[in-house]
Amino acid sequence: MGTRAGGRRTGPKCIAIVGPFASGKTTLLEAILARTGAIPRQNPVSSGNTVSDHSPEARAHAMSVEATFATTDFMGEQLTFVDCPGSIEFSFEAEPVLAACDIAVVVAEPDEKKIPALQLIMRKLDDLGVPRIMFLNKVDKATSGVRETLKMLQPASSVPLLLRQIPLRKDGVVIGSIDLALERAYIYREYAESEVAQIPSDDKARELEARFSMLETLADHDDQLMEQLLDEIEPPKGAIFDDLAADLRDGAVTPVLIGTAEKGNGVLRLLKTIRHDAPDVEATRKRLGAPDGTATVVQVMKTIHTAHGGKLSISRILSGQLADASELFLSNGATAKVSGIYRMLGKDQTKLTSAPAGDTVALGKMDEVTTGQTLSSTKGGIKPLVTLTPPQPVFAFALRPKERKDEVKMSAAIHRLAEEDPSLSVRHNQDSAETVLSGHGEMHLRVVRERLEGKNQIPVEGHPPAVPYRETIRKAAQQRGRHKKQSGGHGQFGDVVIEIKPLPRGSGFQFTDTITGGAVPKTYIQSVEAGVRDYLKSGPLGFPVVDVAVNLSDGSYHSVDSSDMAFQMAAKLAMKEGMAACSPVLLEPIMKVEIVTPSDATSKIIALIPQRRGQILGYDARPGWPGWDVVEATMPQAEIGDLIIELRSATAGVASYRASFDHMAELTGRLADEALNANGKAA
Repeated sequence: MGTRAGGRRTGPKCIAIVGPFASGKTTLLEAILARTGAIPRQNPVSSGNTVSDHSPEARAHAMSVEATFATTDFMGEQLTFVDCPGSIEFSFEAEPVLAACDIAVVVAEPDEKKIPALQLIMRKLDDLGVPRIMFLNKVDKATSGVRETLKMLQPASSVPLLLRQIPLRKDGVVIGSIDLALERAYIYREYAESEVAQIPSDDKARELEARFSMLETLADHDDQLMEQLLDEIEPPKGAIFDDLAADLRDGAVTPVLIGTAEKGNGVLRLLKTIRHDAPDVEATRKRLGAPDGTATVVQVMKTIHTAHGGKLSISRILSGQLADASELFLSNGATAKVSGIYRMLGKDQTKLTSAPAGDTVALGKMDEVTTGQTLSSTKGGIKPLVTLTPPQPVFAFALRPKERKDEVKMSAAIHRLAEEDPSLSVRHNQDSAETVLSGHGEMHLRVVRERLEGKNQIPVEGHPPAVPYRETIRKAAQQRGRHKKQSGGHGQFGDVVIEIKPLPRGSGFQFTDTITGGAVPKTYIQSVEAGVRDYLKSGPLGFPVVDVAVNLSDGSYHSVDSSDMAFQMAAKLAMKEGMAACSPVLLEPIMKVEIVTPSDATSKIIALIPQRRGQILGYDARPGWPGWDVVEATMPQAEIGDLIIELRSATAGVASYRASFDHMAELTGRLADEALNANGKAA
C-alpha cells in the first residue's frame, strides 16, 4: 500500500459539477441523487422537474441559470453537490462556489465544438487550484474511441487527462466499462448498480494497453512505480490507488471516468472515486489560506432571497463548529447573527441546530452578508479568503417600470437581484436619467428581467441604453448677450460679450476672461462662467458640449439691477445665439475593443468588425491560451450594443470582449440625423 495520499479523507465534502452548456451536468446530479436515495427517482431534464429546475426561468429556457445545492449521503458520508450553469453568460455563478469546494467534477462529452468552452472551465479550475475529475458523458453516443476522444480533449487541459475506465462494447454498443485500476468489468444496468463481471478475453489486450498507459502517467510522479514498470514488476493495487488519489489531490492529473448520466450509468464508480480520492475541507482551507486554529471560519458561496424565508447565505464551514444564533464577524469587523441553519436539496430545506467543519449549509437572515465574504468567530473578523472580480459586462439595457408607482419597488428588487448575482451591474445614468443593467449576455439580462416581472411582479419596459453622444464646434464666434427685465422695484440687468472657439479633441472646457476697466465686476465673472457651464449641458444639437473655450471679453452692469442670476441669464443667451454660429457638430464615442476568440473563428470575427464601422488594429495569439486569438479594433459605442450576440453566434458561445473608451469622433450624415431624431432634435 502506498503512502503518498495518506489514506482516504473522511467527513463532509463539497463537489462542484461544472462543464460546457448542455453537457449533462443537471442530468448527472439527478442520477447521483437518485442513486444515493436523496430523491425517489431520476427525472429527465426534459421533464422540467429536476432539482436544478426549481426556478421558472430555468424551466422556461431548459438550462441552469444559477448554482443549485443538493446534499446527500453516500456510504455513510455526507456529500454536497453544486450544479453550476454551463452557459458562459451565467459562468460567474461558479466562481464563489469553486473557491470553497474540495473538488470539481467536469462533465464533458465527445464533441469537438465544445473544446473552447471546456478550456475556459479548466483554466478557471487552474486559476483557483481546484482538483478535478472528468466525467466523460454520453459514451453510448460516441462515434470514436474513448482514447481518441481524450486526445481531442487534451488541449483543453493543462494537466494530463488520465483515463481510468474504457468502454466495454458488444456488437458495437457500449454495455459497460472496464476499470483499469481494479481490472474489473462492470455491465451497465439502467438506473441501477452495474453488475460486476470478468474482463472478456477479447478485451484483455485492449485493457492491458490502456492500463499500462495509465500507469506510465502515474509513474511521472512516483519513482518507485517507474522502476517497477521498467523491471516489468506488477505494482500492488494499493499503491496504484494511492498514486491515483495523491495525483488527483495535487492537481497533477485529471482522472477520467466514463458513463451515460441519462441512464445512470457510471454514476456509482464516480461516487466511489469521490469518496476514496477527493480531498477534504482541510485541503480546501489550506488552499484558501485560512488561518489554523479552532475558530469557526465560514465562506459564503451564494446568496438567495426566498419568497417566505427571506435571505439565505449558502456557505461552506471551513473550520470550527457553527450553531444556530451564533454571532460571526465580517472582515470589516461588523457582526452578523445566524438566524437558522438549513441543509439544501434544491429548493427544499431541512433545519439544523448546528453544523460541523466541512458542511455546506444555508444561513438565515444575515442581511449584512454578501456572496464571497468570509465570516469568522474571531473578534474583528479575518481577512477575506476570496476576491471576486466579475468579468467586464458585455451587454446592457435600460429599464423602467411601466407604472411610476413601482419605481421604489423596482429599485429594491434590483438590489436583491444584484445581491443574488454579483455579476449583475446596476448604475443610474445621470445624462439620460436611465437605470442601466449590465451583464454577460442577452440571456443573462433576459433572465433578470423575467425575475423582475415574475418573481417580483413588476412589469418593466426595456430598451438599449442611450449612447453618450456629445457635440462640439468647428469654428469661432463672438456674441453679446444682454438680459434686461423691469417689473417694478429692482429690475434685472446683465450684459456680456463672449468669444467662443473650438479646442482640440479631448481638451474639455476652458473659461477665461479678459475684462478690463471693471466692465463686468469680478463678483459677476464667476456667475458668467456658471451660466456658460449650465448651457453646455445641452447645446444646440441637444447633447452636452465638449472641447470648447469661452472667453468673457466685455460687458456692462447696473449698480442696482445687476445680480448673479442676471449675469447667468446673459451668459446663457450669449451662448445660445453664439453657438448656433459656430457650426456645431455631433461627436460619438469610439471604443477600443479586445475580442478573445477561438482561432478557428478569427476570420469570422475580423469579417464582422467592418460591418459595424469598426477598424481592425491587428490580431495575435492569446498569450498562454493555445488555440485562441486576441483581435484588437476600434468601434463606435453605438455599434457595440449587441456585438456579443454576434460574437457568441460565431464561436459556439465562447467569445467575449473588453471595451474601453478611446476617443470622440465626428458623426455626420444619416447616422447623425438618426441620433438627433432619437434625441428629439431636428437634424
